Amino acid sequence: MPDLLPPFDAHRFFVAPWTSDIATYGWMTLMAFLVTAACGLVGNYLILRRMALVGDAISHSVLPGLAVAFLISGKLTLPAMLAGALGAGLLTTFLIEFLHTRSRIKADAAIGITFCSLFALGVVLINVFASKVHLDAECVLYGELSNLALAEYSLGMPAPVLVMGGVAILVTVLIVLFYKELLITSFDALLAGSQGFAPGKMHLALMAALSIVIVAAFESVGAILVIAMLILPGATAQLLSTRLPVCLALSVLHAALSAIGGLHLSLILGCPMAAAAVVAGTLLFGVAWMVSLIQRRAGTIVSDAPAAVS
Repeated sequence: MPDLLPPFDAHRFFVAPWTSDIATYGWMTLMAFLVTAACGLVGNYLILRRMALVGDAISHSVLPGLAVAFLISGKLTLPAMLAGALGAGLLTTFLIEFLHTRSRIKADAAIGITFCSLFALGVVLINVFASKVHLDAECVLYGELSNLALAEYSLGMPAPVLVMGGVAILVTVLIVLFYKELLITSFDALLAGSQGFAPGKMHLALMAALSIVIVAAFESVGAILVIAMLILPGATAQLLSTRLPVCLALSVLHAALSAIGGLHLSLILGCPMAAAAVVAGTLLFGVAWMVSLIQRRAGTIVSDAPAAVS
């Protein structure tokens, strides 16, 4: 019977990635951190709004948006990809709301119908127009961080890292600038509307930001694994704190630990780093869950309270 695990080599698994191989693994780790941090920051608001499955739907529906954008523009450029992702994300949001409000279909069923249908449409488009779209279906589904080694460099770093870094900074800036609006519309849309905060516009803006994050993360982690990165950091953070600013900070910390842990786990197991980073994040969630149980027993955290205003 073949060995399930490769021979353990501490130097190759834990030392070489940060010394002789830093040029390769350093960028991969940074990219994994930027993707998970950006997804985690947006994901906190999705969880507060009980919209985690909407993130799932948009992450799948972006696929046909990318294919259609390429077929219309004739080239796979960042503006075309962003336009396709934004269009698909907003279409997904509209279809979910339309099915839910104009019929007897419940919200969860509307989400399932929308994202399954659009995702299937994307798979069909990629397979039918594979020679034109130049999208690797396996990469789109599962991602491949190792492709960073082949990417073009811009400003001294791989172009995907530069783009993802810009998206992460943009998400952070928007959260800081619109913190109050996002907070009140996430907790009580009716109160937000009475105070003049336009919850509908904030909802569409959040969906647009989510679409941008997803399309920037597509090549590295794929449509399937980005779902976990949207949910795990926020869910882990909200197990440990009831204050939103603390949850946002803990999400970024979770992203850093997931990226580093995913790197070492992928080397040990010989598996894709994106998947290993999600496994590492899941392990962190398990640790946070156990800590939260201890906190509840000690009476240091309110058991069923949502994240509150600090």
